Amino acid sequence: MGERGTIERVADPVTVSSIVSDVRTLGLGSGDTVLVHASLSALGWVSGDAQAVVEALQEVVTAAGTLVMPAFSGQYGDPERWSNPPVPAEWVTTIRETRPPFRPAVTPTRGVGAVSECFRSCPDTVRSRHPVLSFAAWGAAAEEITDDHGFDDGLGENSPLARLYERDADVLFLGTDHNTNTSFHLAEYRADIPTERITNAAPVVEDGRRVVIEYEDIETSTEDFPALGADFERRIGCATGTVGAADSQLMSQRDLVDFAVDWFETNR
Repeated sequence: MGERGTIERVADPVTVSSIVSDVRTLGLGSGDTVLVHASLSALGWVSGDAQAVVEALQEVVTAAGTLVMPAFSGQYGDPERWSNPPVPAEWVTTIRETRPPFRPAVTPTRGVGAVSECFRSCPDTVRSRHPVLSFAAWGAAAEEITDDHGFDDGLGENSPLARLYERDADVLFLGTDHNTNTSFHLAEYRADIPTERITNAAPVVEDGRRVVIEYEDIETSTEDFPALGADFERRIGCATGTVGAADSQLMSQRDLVDFAVDWFETNR
């Protein structure tokens, strides 16, 4: 969109205080646990950029609540499977052998946006250990949500998504939509549908050394997430409003997952 476009979308700068007010109007409050998917550009021109968004969300939920965001690092996926864009086949071995180990406190996110990248590096934010599918969290339950993130089935029962489900967390879209609704992935594991198993290997740090771990997962898909999300909104519903210039939604993660399990079993 470009910075000129974000300026033109709002009458006044979007600020920490205006984000706080807008998010509270949606229904999020102190002590809540929430998984956030955010598009900085969709919010309009934000005074303070991604940092302002993070600080506003922290102000809303307070330290008594818990703020969670995806902190994915696709650069540690299998380079042989990369498609957007692919890399030359002769590069694959070099990439596998030369990547530095995944370090939760250091490794940047990829493809999850500026707000998530800012959040994962904030003081007192903790990040789970999965080299590709990690989550970052801040607040009262941050450690419990991110601890012991299983390498196998990284968005399944031993993932932060399942810990959020147990806590009856909310999901907040700030200018995003169901294309990036990671909670639907948890339903892919729970639904009685055919799945293909895949294997990946990635370097991590164990006992101070670079170690390559191998793990298994299912082949997930987001292709039908827009249709699934539209059905969810029509049949279950969610709170809707505007944060800055961004169309935004707040919904129950448990409702999302339970609905998606049934939907997948019917439609996949």
